[in-house]
Amino acid sequence: MRNIIHLAFFLIIYAYCQTNTRVHANPTITFISKDQIVNIGDDIEIRCTIADLGSYPIGWTRFDRSTSPSRVTTIARGTSLDVPSDRFHTSLEQRQTQYILRIDQVNENDAGTYQCQVAQGTSMPQTARTNVFVRIPPTISDNSTRSIITSAGADITMNCYASGYPQPTISWRRNKNSLIPINGGVAIHRGNSLTLRNITKSHRGTYYCVADNGVSPGTRRGISVEVEFKPVVKVGQVRYEQALQYDADLHCSIEAFPSPSISWLKDGIELSNSKYYSIAIFDTSNEFFQTTLRVKKIEKNQYGIYHCRAANKFGSSEAEVRLDETPNVVCPPACDAPNYLTSPANSVTHSRHSSIYSLICLSIYANLLINYTTRMTRLSSYLMQ
Repeated sequence: MRNIIHLAFFLIIYAYCQTNTRVHANPTITFISKDQIVNIGDDIEIRCTIADLGSYPIGWTRFDRSTSPSRVTTIARGTSLDVPSDRFHTSLEQRQTQYILRIDQVNENDAGTYQCQVAQGTSMPQTARTNVFVRIPPTISDNSTRSIITSAGADITMNCYASGYPQPTISWRRNKNSLIPINGGVAIHRGNSLTLRNITKSHRGTYYCVADNGVSPGTRRGISVEVEFKPVVKVGQVRYEQALQYDADLHCSIEAFPSPSISWLKDGIELSNSKYYSIAIFDTSNEFFQTTLRVKKIEKNQYGIYHCRAANKFGSSEAEVRLDETPNVVCPPACDAPNYLTSPANSVTHSRHSSIYSLICLSIYANLLINYTTRMTRLSSYLMQ
């Protein structure tokens, strides 16, 4: 009997101790929401489960890992907000065991590490953390290459960097889907850098750095590559003919960068605008030029070899054109001369052309008349039936 009384007394003391211990137990965070990946504009909820909270102070903070050192923002203390925004809401639910943070219309600044914290007086606080990742469209960084000017034969490297979440991938393309001059020519190159070696003028143009992370829209940047090179001079026709006292036009095309000085020479002497010659230069694009030398009312000493020359800081080039005499008047430009149609040498030609045109017109008129007569005859026969 005495043993039973002792056992009962022991059980009462044990129950009291257990109850007293439970009353004075420290709070413990038993759960926090898993990491979340969300889109801009989504609403999210972060839950923190706390056992034995009692009246201990609680709060939410955010660590911004994109800065160094991390920027810490206190969002809430209990159910009172510390941030001046109506997008944030806090609450305590389920008998004060669920501490909830809600964020409406998430933006990219809401990304970071969120910490649920319970203060315990002088003891270290109880904490638990979770991450919120916000999908952010790519943005190409300012330290990426914007343009390059180089010279033929050099090596160049273009760099491209981008931010966003997930981390964007970088690829390279060339304007008008031209092949990128690496590895024998490729349509797409992947990586932050694109290196072109032993560059030539055919490599100039626009190269596109494209950043993509699956978050629409992606983005791209055009990088202009200008290649400086010695002029290339070409003539489409190497020999021209014209009759005495008529004008002749000699043509020449130039490709060069930077812009060249362009000149025409005969017998080693540079020509200029005068009553004997006129020079026209046309800039057809950034690197292409056309020039025309008009030889006016040609005299005997103006027949011969002419040189079209172009020069820039990388050197000079020239092409040869020959002007020969002929008894026939070549049009144009001779036909444009005011004295052409009225000159004695061409009055016969002009009259001959007029006679031919007259015969053609008479022939057309006669055919029309025959067709008309035939149709009227058929119509009359039909009406008389």
